[in-house]
Amino acid sequence: MAGSGTAQLRESDKMVLRVENLVMEFPAGIHQVVHAVSDISFDVQRGETLGIVGESGCGKSTTARAIVQLPKPTSGTVLLDPGTDAEIELTAKEGEELRAIRPRIQMIFQDPISSLNPRRRVRDIVAEGLSIWREEYPDVDVEAQVDEVLTAVGLDPEVAASRRPHQFSGGQCQRISIARALALNPEILICDEPVSALDVSVQAQIINILEEMKERYGLTLIFISHDLSVVRNVSDRVVVMYLGKVCEVGDSNTLFSEPAHPYTRVLLASAPEPSAVVDESESAIGDELPSPMDPPSGCRFRTRCPRTTGLCASEEPVMAKVGLDHFVACHFPGSP
Repeated sequence: MAGSGTAQLRESDKMVLRVENLVMEFPAGIHQVVHAVSDISFDVQRGETLGIVGESGCGKSTTARAIVQLPKPTSGTVLLDPGTDAEIELTAKEGEELRAIRPRIQMIFQDPISSLNPRRRVRDIVAEGLSIWREEYPDVDVEAQVDEVLTAVGLDPEVAASRRPHQFSGGQCQRISIARALALNPEILICDEPVSALDVSVQAQIINILEEMKERYGLTLIFISHDLSVVRNVSDRVVVMYLGKVCEVGDSNTLFSEPAHPYTRVLLASAPEPSAVVDESESAIGDELPSPMDPPSGCRFRTRCPRTTGLCASEEPVMAKVGLDHFVACHFPGSP
C-alpha cells in the first residue's frame, strides 16, 4: 500500500473498519480548494474505542462524515470487515446498496438538540430507523425495542416517549440520540464530539452511558473530541490529526505518557491540567493554524514547530514505527 499514512495499518482478522488514503476536498471559489483531509489511513479493531483528537479545523468531523459517506470522499477507500470474505468497500457503493449498509454504522452528532427533529415525538425519533428498515428487521417488536434502548440510556419510556425534544435538556437529548443510534443494533458507533456541548457533570454521565452501551451491545466506538482528558479515559488507541493529516497513532497510555510528535506534545502541554511528561513552554507555538486552502509544503506542522529544519519544508514525513503499536509522521520524533 502506498501513501504517507499507511504504515500504521495492521494485518488482522480482528479489524472491523479500515480507512486507506482518504482525501476530502471542497471547492472554495475559482481555482481554490479546501484540503480538509489529505491522504490519511488508519484502522479500527473490533470492540475497541479509537479516539481522534486535534484542534478545531484539523479534519476530525470531516473524517467521521467521510467514513459514513456523508459526503462521499474525494478519493481513498473505506472498508468494512477488511481482509475477510465479507469485506465491503463503502466508497464503491451507491444508492440502495449504500443505504443497506448504513445501519451497521451509526453516528452521534455534536449538537444533540439540533440533531433531533423538533416536530416529532421521542418514540417516533428513536423508531425511525426501524420503521425505514422494517423488511430487514421483520422479527423486531418496534415498541419493545424503543422501550429497551430508552431504558438503557436512562430515560423512562412512559415519560419520555410521548414528548418532543424541546422538553428535554441537552444531556437528555444526547441520551435520545444515543438511543436512536442503538435501535438498529449497529456494529460501529461514531461519536462526533458527543459531550462538548454539555456541562461537565452531564459529560461524565454520557461517557458512562457510552461505556455501558459498548459492553452491552458489543460496539466498536470511534470517539472524536478535542478534550484530551476525555479521550485518554475512554480510548484504547488514539489518532492525532493536524491540518488534515494524521501525525501520530498509538496506544492511549503510550501516546499520553511518551508523545513522539511535537504537535502531540503541544496538545498535552496546552491541556488545563499539569503534565509530568511535557514542558509547558512547548504550548507556546506562536502562529495561528495555516489555511487548509494553502497548507505548508513538507510537514504541515513545520510553520509552528520548534524543531523545524529545511528538511521539514522540502520533504513530507511518512509514518514510521517508534514503538509497539506506536507510529509517528515526523523527521525528528521523540523527546526534545
